[in-house]
Amino acid sequence: MDLSVVVPIFNESANLEALHQELQEALEPLELDYEVIYVDDGSRDDSFAILARLAQSQPRDVVVRLRKNFGQTAAMSAGFDHAQGKVIVTMDGDLQNDPRDIPKLLTKLAEGYDIAAGWRFNRQDKFLSRKLPSKMANGLISLITKVKLHDYGCTLKAFRAEVIQNVRLYGELHRFIPAIASLMGVNIAEVKVNHRARKAGKSKYGIGRTPRVLLDLITVKFLLSYSTRPIQIFGLWGLIAFGAGFVMGLYYTCLKFFAGVPLWGKPGLFLAILLLFIGVQLICIGLLGEMQVRTYYEAQAKPIYAVRQRINYTPNRRD
Repeated sequence: MDLSVVVPIFNESANLEALHQELQEALEPLELDYEVIYVDDGSRDDSFAILARLAQSQPRDVVVRLRKNFGQTAAMSAGFDHAQGKVIVTMDGDLQNDPRDIPKLLTKLAEGYDIAAGWRFNRQDKFLSRKLPSKMANGLISLITKVKLHDYGCTLKAFRAEVIQNVRLYGELHRFIPAIASLMGVNIAEVKVNHRARKAGKSKYGIGRTPRVLLDLITVKFLLSYSTRPIQIFGLWGLIAFGAGFVMGLYYTCLKFFAGVPLWGKPGLFLAILLLFIGVQLICIGLLGEMQVRTYYEAQAKPIYAVRQRINYTPNRRD
């Protein structure tokens, strides 16, 4: 199969009919063997009923229904696991991404790139609540990950299958896929895409997601810079803490034995002991926590979602 389009869906019943029609109009002229994978992420409205009905009339549509709302990262991961195409395109199901931009992404991949990331150049959102925080976040992510993109939050992206299938997702990492994939030495290009104002339904994104994004950014930075040598980050801070504690402890020891100064009640002595313990524990706790998470999801290949039902899905079609 040439192309798989993955669309996470959560309570988008008002947009699905138009989305289905626009996708067909954009993809049919390409004359490619394609599929559209709708991942119903535990919708509480009638999204799944609409998707099931649409799939009955269009065998190219694959519907994957998750048992509950696992989040967009899990929904996209489910879509990637079910995709059969040599190229995988992701997009939102709220009609703010324009399906007519998909050929532009494919053209960019044909130039030799591995990832074509959409850039909502003329974004149709409120400035203070959406555009300004997004601009600041994109600058911070680009600075920390060293993978410069103008719009990490744009879901409309195209990937070569061999790239995305080597990326394991959890937490809120879906927005960091280009940065994570950079570990494999991929070529990434940006493509200016159309962005439309939401016509129906309610946005699932808000300023409340910021703490989770920041925490996942720390994880991504760790994975990019220290995943194969974690001792260099935790060990550095551990050595600093241990060294400071040792110097302070040595100072108070000299006061005790050479100057006869009583140490009882000296807060600096307790701080020295605390720093010594922190220096040792920082390495152990940090490495244990990060390695346990990666082992949980990768070594055991444990999925971050559970499928309730599939429609029009036939495994191993790529073979």
